[in-house]
Amino acid sequence: MDVKEKELVLRVLSGDAAAFEPLVLPYRRTLFGLAYKMTGNREDALEVSQEALLRAFRYLGKCDLERGFRNWLLQILVNAARDLGGRKRAESESLASGFLFDDATAVAAGPKPEDERGRSEIRGRIIEALSVLTGREREIFILRDLEEKSIRETAEITGSSAISVRVHLSRARGKMRERLAALDPTLEGGLR
Repeated sequence: MDVKEKELVLRVLSGDAAAFEPLVLPYRRTLFGLAYKMTGNREDALEVSQEALLRAFRYLGKCDLERGFRNWLLQILVNAARDLGGRKRAESESLASGFLFDDATAVAAGPKPEDERGRSEIRGRIIEALSVLTGREREIFILRDLEEKSIRETAEITGSSAISVRVHLSRARGKMRERLAALDPTLEGGLR
């Protein structure tokens, strides 16, 4: 945890509730994006994000200042998404339009309509393929392969061992490979 975060945590713990906003502000977009990927729709993502922030405020005293605030906050978010129960895996237009991948560079470059159609088609296939994963596999796949967290960070965030993360990730990748190949047989050779 950096010095500024540590200072803000200590201020909140000493009763300065106003210090909580600058503490979590840098993570709001990350929280919502991850919640959206895990739940599949905007309403659930907002609910999960809000619940994670409330829990973080409520249980801030349990945050290990030496391990870091960010991963602790992401772990709370993952738990809140689990608690929501029966995550809806709706394929919404807004998920397909950018939360699964970072399109900032593509938008800045002004994509051609045919390029955008191709990206949209790929997103749709990935979203459909994600639906074959169990909740745990989906969490781990999203954190590791889409959010690019390390095995250690993924394990910490999900409350799993590194070995468990590797096993679930391997299963998830295998299922994704099979599902994507079934959706587009021309991809089969390129998915290994």
